[in-house]
Amino acid sequence: MTHAPQLNLPDADFYGFEALLSETEQEKLAQLRRFLADEVLPYADTWWNEARFPAELLPKLANLGLSTPVQQGYSPLFAGLVIAEITRADTSIATFFMVHHDLFVEALHAFGSEEQKDRLLDDARALRITGAFALTEPEHGSDVAGGMATTAVRDGDTWILNGTKRWIGNGTFCDYMVLWAKEPGTGRTRGFLLNANLPGVTRTRIENKTALRTVQNADIVLTDVRVPEADLLAGVDSFDDTKQLLRGSRIMVGWQAVGAQMAAFDVARDYAVGRLQFGRPLASFQLIQQQLVQMLGNTVASTGMLARVTELEHGGYAARSGSPGEMARAALAKSYASARMRESVAIGRSLLGGNGIVTDYRMARIFADAEAIYTYEGTYEINSLIVGRDITGVSALR
Repeated sequence: MTHAPQLNLPDADFYGFEALLSETEQEKLAQLRRFLADEVLPYADTWWNEARFPAELLPKLANLGLSTPVQQGYSPLFAGLVIAEITRADTSIATFFMVHHDLFVEALHAFGSEEQKDRLLDDARALRITGAFALTEPEHGSDVAGGMATTAVRDGDTWILNGTKRWIGNGTFCDYMVLWAKEPGTGRTRGFLLNANLPGVTRTRIENKTALRTVQNADIVLTDVRVPEADLLAGVDSFDDTKQLLRGSRIMVGWQAVGAQMAAFDVARDYAVGRLQFGRPLASFQLIQQQLVQMLGNTVASTGMLARVTELEHGGYAARSGSPGEMARAALAKSYASARMRESVAIGRSLLGGNGIVTDYRMARIFADAEAIYTYEGTYEINSLIVGRDITGVSALR
């Protein structure tokens, strides 16, 4: 295996975004980086090859105290860089982290009653219980807002749920799901804190994936599942509430695109410096240097866009007439960063030649997992059309 010499070279944060953090945040990010180097990077390829989620990692991950950082008083930029750093080590672990903390725990913060928060929030933040987010269905992905087929029917002081969900991350092992269903009589979207072990809930792992193999995605079938009124998400009034969570999650997936590019640059640059061909390092060839610079430029541009949209999402923008909508800003950041990511990881995979298609060199895993980032939280095309609608006033979506 090729090893790069230990050189003091600039990393993928070429414009020093990390320096914008407070001293406390920089120290916390350094702690996270050390944890990932010791507890994730040495094992991530094995977990991926075996399609196994490392449950033994959860107590150690919880001890970092990084659940919903903004809720704890950290800056939005810090929260984004946390996701980028975890993705830099392993996209699958970052995806688990986001599904649990940025969707499940954030849903509790945003929409849970005081009783629900008292009952679940501390355990969820500490990963003593794990959560999932069940929205997508087998026949409804991009159009799930209008096409949701899962139903919730009130029966006295309980609700009866029927339907199917697909691609539910953490779905095979989670304790609870934030599950979305439609009330047939009113057409109203309802959210539930579904105990995943209730009678009538069937969970089946999705097999044969070529990306995010460590993530345990599930098909969920609900057959006359009775959910108590106490587990109805009290603060959910319509599908617009779902959009609030998805907007924040979409931005965090954009940060995943940043982290994937950082990882690809790390691996490609180290390989280019350490790999000898024609009697000299690959890094000495002009075409290789150009490829590395292209990867770096893509990464820096993506980081800048995500840093700004994260600030805007958390109130750093005075709205004015004709200004872009919040969802459009998030959609542009996710679509742009994921497109640059796709280009960067493809360059990196090519730079490693044949070694770029085996997980021994990390790049194959980075390359494969990037396809999932490109697709989830809105495909590139759907996110582009959201922005197109915003800047033209004309919807291409029917």
